[in-house]
Amino acid sequence: MEKPFTLFGAVGSGSVPVEAAMTLIGLPYQVVEAPTWEGPAQQAKVAGVNPLRQIPALVTPDGETITESAAILIWLADRYPQAGLAPAPDSPLRAQYLRWMVFVPAAIYSLFWVRDDPSRLGGPDLDAQARIKAATADRIADCWGMMESQLTPGRYLLGDDLTVLDLYVAVVSRWGPRRRRFYEVAPKMSQVVRRVDADPRLTAFWAERFPFFDGWESQGAAG
Repeated sequence: MEKPFTLFGAVGSGSVPVEAAMTLIGLPYQVVEAPTWEGPAQQAKVAGVNPLRQIPALVTPDGETITESAAILIWLADRYPQAGLAPAPDSPLRAQYLRWMVFVPAAIYSLFWVRDDPSRLGGPDLDAQARIKAATADRIADCWGMMESQLTPGRYLLGDDLTVLDLYVAVVSRWGPRRRRFYEVAPKMSQVVRRVDADPRLTAFWAERFPFFDGWESQGAAG
């Protein structure tokens, strides 16, 4: 029996696009649930593989550790090209694929370190924390809008083939300020993420790892 990958992650977190990619590839994997935002006990689960105590972190069957969601997704798609989850290195789509795979964590995902705990920058002042939440929500919406303006999607973001970029955007766009605002600023990309949401190969996966509960698309104005 093939030895499984071990993924440190959590429901609704940055591990979800990685899990979705591994599901589509057909890889055996096990998830160590570690919602690190819940405090030291959960962070300690990850400390041995990622000194930043953050998820996701992937341990391969050979014992190699890979952190950073974009890096893991790019590596998986390249390591298993038969799944067709990334443009080939010589594809004319490759440069834009890499551009946006780096853009999502650099411009958007990184802001959740602040959004998850605004006191990290705003201190105990609740008004300052509210301003930080609102400003980061605006910044995220602006970044999605900029990405929208630079893409001409087909069925998926880079054309007619699903890639890990589609999985990545489908998950990250569900975080605050959530999908309603994403739909407003990125209507073309919205058609793509809805298609990923509805992919029949992922129906059971979404139900378990990022359920579509009532009201999941909306969030308060402060985001």
